[in-house]
Order: sequence, then C-alpha cells, then structure tokens
Amino acid sequence: MKNPRDIIKRPLITERSSEMMADKKYVFEVDLRANKTEIKQAVEQIFKVKVLQVNTMRMPAKPKRYGRYNGYTSEWKKAIVSLSPESKELEFFESV
Repeated sequence: MKNPRDIIKRPLITERSSEMMADKKYVFEVDLRANKTEIKQAVEQIFKVKVLQVNTMRMPAKPKRYGRYNGYTSEWKKAIVSLSPESKELEFFESV
C-alpha cells in the first residue's frame, strides 16, 4: 500500500468547503492515480476517523497566459470525504 501522506496532498479550504464541514464533509486534493478505496484508507489512518463515503472528481487543466507565453495549469483530483456521525471533527486550524 502507498504511504497515506502521499495520497492525501492537502485540504482544500474554501468558503464552500467550510460550509460543508458542518455536515462532516471534508475536501482534499489527492493524488491523481488514487482510487476511492485508497483515499478512504488514507483518511482513516491519518485522522483516526470512520469514513462513510468518498466522492472524487478530476479537475481539468485550464489554459493560462503569462505575458506572451501560453500554457496549461496542472490537472488534479479532488475528493469529498463524508465522515460517520460518531466520528470527531477534523481540525485544520489548531495552531492558529
């Protein structure tokens, strides 16, 4: 099995994802090759919680310009993880 910290890259903290945290749904940027089972196991190992459901989506590359140079942003994968009602909430801002 892969290292769980290689699968879960970072949490995505946006206004919409902050609203979803009230329903115990958390959004993460994950490895592009990771599947739902690997994401579930990684979140359970890292945060010591019980995961009910994982929804994933691939975010496509977008064209970008920097002056006269054209290019694309990287393609990435987003996972929405739903926790069980008895699981503790994840704290991303403990040190703030």
